[in-house]
Amino acid sequence: MESIYLDHSATTYVRPEVLKSMISYFSEYYGNPGSMHRIGLTAKQAIDTARKITAEILNCDPEEIIFTGSGTESINMAIQGIAERGDHIITTNTEHHAVLHTCQFLEKRGVEVTYLPVNQKGLITPEQVEKAIKKNTKLITIAYANNEIGVIQPISQIGNISKKRKIYFHTDACQAGLYLDLNIKNLNVDMMTLNSSKVYGPKGVGMLFVDRSVKIRPILFGGSQEQGLRPGTENVPGIVGFATALKIGQKEKQKENIRLENIRDYLIQELLKISDTKLNGDPKKRLPNNVNVSFDGVEGESIILRLDEKGFCVSTGSACTSRSLEPSHVIQALYGSDKKEIAHGSIRITLGKKTTMNNARNFVEVIKDVVSGLREISPVYK
Repeated sequence: MESIYLDHSATTYVRPEVLKSMISYFSEYYGNPGSMHRIGLTAKQAIDTARKITAEILNCDPEEIIFTGSGTESINMAIQGIAERGDHIITTNTEHHAVLHTCQFLEKRGVEVTYLPVNQKGLITPEQVEKAIKKNTKLITIAYANNEIGVIQPISQIGNISKKRKIYFHTDACQAGLYLDLNIKNLNVDMMTLNSSKVYGPKGVGMLFVDRSVKIRPILFGGSQEQGLRPGTENVPGIVGFATALKIGQKEKQKENIRLENIRDYLIQELLKISDTKLNGDPKKRLPNNVNVSFDGVEGESIILRLDEKGFCVSTGSACTSRSLEPSHVIQALYGSDKKEIAHGSIRITLGKKTTMNNARNFVEVIKDVVSGLREISPVYK
């Protein structure tokens, strides 16, 4: 049985064109980019080209691009590289755990953190951010688009505030890479994180844009690679693949967004016809490929297992915490910690390049039966 993959926010496959761009750097141009011979210099040139491609997409200088091993590493580099004892950070209570756990780590070391609450649609306002600023506020870090419910925050307006108040602003844009504007001049950000595995590139590669005016401390030591901020031999094929995937994705973005929005809106419309079903997050200010719903009286994990048996792959939230039995902190932030049953009954459906409207129609029919069957045996469903 062929699986229908609806979990693209967790990761994407590597596109054939991307894989083709990478292959020669595994076994032909395999030199260390730090070596002075021709094979090493060829590898270095490939990284330089990838950096230029990425910089053109972000509208920044190549020297402002730092390649990392993941989005999580990039986030840690941005936050830990700026904040120190006595500083104040502003973030939200729905961030990816890469942000939240890093902030919690820094709190134990004397950094003050404000976690802004989102409204029931998952959004914050620029006014909330401005009101939270203190004399010692050093950094604002807010995700461009949420990894679970796909809502899009007003990043450009927040960036205007940060510039006016001369506070560093970082955004986790890992989920936005294929769908939203990445021009850092439009976004008014000082630092931005992207992840290769979310844009049909290889896993194990990320990047951090760091404005040349920002001086961050390294959190890893042992080499001078990536301007001394990310020591270690560079992942040449991974970096090449990341830049290739990002470039292709930008060319296709406008047309693909329209296609995905049509499928997304159909799914939302049809899933909400199932009784006692709730859409999580703003219905319009969300990524074109994201649907997150909660079904009263059933467990999200049970739905996922039943769907998997029938050939559909979805998730309950962030793949990074999918093995945790704790209900989603994002869904709880929308409705309150006393509404854990909503979080327990939530699933995330994220569409991709191979997703068709026919897939969506088949999914709707299957999930209706799955939810109905689980509710029949549920001891808590009314």
